[in-house]
Amino acid sequence: MDCEGGAFRDRTVAAGRLHIVLFEPEIPQNTGNIARTCACTGAVLHLVEPMGFRLTEKHLGRAGLDYWNQVEIVRHSCTAAFLEEHAKAELHFFTGRTDRSYAETAYGAEPFLVFGRESRGIDEDILSAHKEQCVRIPMRDGLRSLNLSNAVAIGAYEVLRQRRFSGLM
Repeated sequence: MDCEGGAFRDRTVAAGRLHIVLFEPEIPQNTGNIARTCACTGAVLHLVEPMGFRLTEKHLGRAGLDYWNQVEIVRHSCTAAFLEEHAKAELHFFTGRTDRSYAETAYGAEPFLVFGRESRGIDEDILSAHKEQCVRIPMRDGLRSLNLSNAVAIGAYEVLRQRRFSGLM
């Protein structure tokens, strides 16, 4: 690991949950929207530093509205720390650099859906090291990516659909 520290848990995380992981998020409004999705679905939100904003910024509050107290958040000091801590976890890396669709994947009891920075995604060396764990959201040719918060919602709701929306009303 080439960074200091590891995970900083803001709450106790229960086993058997859906996990949403954001590697170095840059736009506070996206993170706020994703936090709202996590609150509504019961997913745990992992924020991997460095981030392009502070968690205390007013933009986060505006985007996440009054849902922040309903979100379980785990902060990680860097990508290497997250990958080391969760080396044996069920990781799914969302990227446009694979042919395997997120919808063709069977998600287990405790999947981690991993998303990269808004500006450049997940680093190539990480994707290369986890080729079999990479999935994509199909799009028209020539278009680079969806908005991060939309991509997270698509991935999260596929996991929940496979679980027949258990625990949701």
